[in-house]
Amino acid sequence: MTPDELRAFCLDFNDAAEEFPFGPDVSVFKVAGKMFALSWLDAEPLRVNLKCEPDEAVRLREEHPAIAPGYHMNKRHWNTVTVGELPDRMVRELVEDSYDLVVAGLPKAVRLRLDRP
Repeated sequence: MTPDELRAFCLDFNDAAEEFPFGPDVSVFKVAGKMFALSWLDAEPLRVNLKCEPDEAVRLREEHPAIAPGYHMNKRHWNTVTVGELPDRMVRELVEDSYDLVVAGLPKAVRLRLDRP
């Protein structure tokens, strides 16, 4: 997965937006104002921080060397994923899981507007 493909995939979700609150080099992808992904898209290797259920985060880290505790994030809830070291399909699933976790924490009216009950 290339940086452009990662950006496009993140922006393909309902109400997803890209912002740059940490400077021009750090893309922050949000839904309804809440972050679900963060990446230095120009960095090599390409990495993305993604939200994850705490127990699942630990399991993924144990099973995949390309998944580590979230860099500069709450290590309990965030993982840093080295994109090129995992199958694209898995990366897409992890991004979607992150988006869904963030949406699940939004008010019901917002979730329904996003078509994600």
